[in-house]
Amino acid sequence: MSCLMIFGKKYMDEDLGDKGFKALIQDILHIAALPNFAEFFPFLRVLDLQGFARRMKELAKLFDEFLERVIDEHVQSTEQKQAKDMVDTLMSIMQSNEAEFEFDRRHIKAILLDLLIASMDTSSTTIEWILTELLRHPEVMKKLQNELEQVVGKNRMVEESDLESLEYLDMVIKESCRLHPVAPLLLPHESIEDCTVEGFHLPKGSRLLLNVWAIGRDSDTWIEPEKFKPERFQGSNIDLRGRNYELLPFGSGRRGCPGLQLGLTIVRLVVAQLVHCFDWELPNGMLPKDIDMTEKFGLVTARAQHLTAIPTYRLHMK
Repeated sequence: MSCLMIFGKKYMDEDLGDKGFKALIQDILHIAALPNFAEFFPFLRVLDLQGFARRMKELAKLFDEFLERVIDEHVQSTEQKQAKDMVDTLMSIMQSNEAEFEFDRRHIKAILLDLLIASMDTSSTTIEWILTELLRHPEVMKKLQNELEQVVGKNRMVEESDLESLEYLDMVIKESCRLHPVAPLLLPHESIEDCTVEGFHLPKGSRLLLNVWAIGRDSDTWIEPEKFKPERFQGSNIDLRGRNYELLPFGSGRRGCPGLQLGLTIVRLVVAQLVHCFDWELPNGMLPKDIDMTEKFGLVTARAQHLTAIPTYRLHMK
């Protein structure tokens, strides 16, 4: 989906080096989250003791070659498109010479890489955590299926137009994002001037990391914060869009996630389809309490082991 929206066509895993798309994206997310001694002791940067510079240069070379190929394909293409992709849009900005700042192929490749990295792991990881919690809590799964039956029926699949009517689905997604924010520290912020927030002095140039994982599990804010209880959002005005500081999986304000609406739509629709179309059971007689909830380190906090479950078709349509 990301490739179709950004590049206008689907690329296969093998189109990006021997390791493939997903593995290379995960390498970048893992390295970017590791503590870099050179950031605390700049004189060590030239030594590259942890090998970060070398590894990032190797990854950068692979992505640069791939994105150059993507841009060349668009330049050489003569077919008429019904809809423009992001490469077409960025190329038209560059070729118009109307930008009020320097804008060339380097900037196009940087934006495309940002879009690709930000969109690949986040939605899929969120969906996997939601399904994990639903399998751990069969009563919640059943309640969500009942809502889908009432709103959609069992004679068709869920459509995007149905999503606004699925209130319990929204509660389930909110509760999962509270317990399992995919970017637990969001992206680093920097104070551009000296300021004081809630009695804390922040000098100009301070790097700020916002721990939304801890906010979502704060016992002063949430009742029984470690429990998965979607009903806690019944009648609540708390949403996911950054207006309520108790729940900030997408950040807030000008530094909030620009893909919020797209990401939410994808997550809501995919989860609704999977829950509505199938009944799910764990393999080999595994009990819900036996599901491994270990997290994998990285900028995006995914499951250490992918979820395994067995689907059984449940709709009345052929």
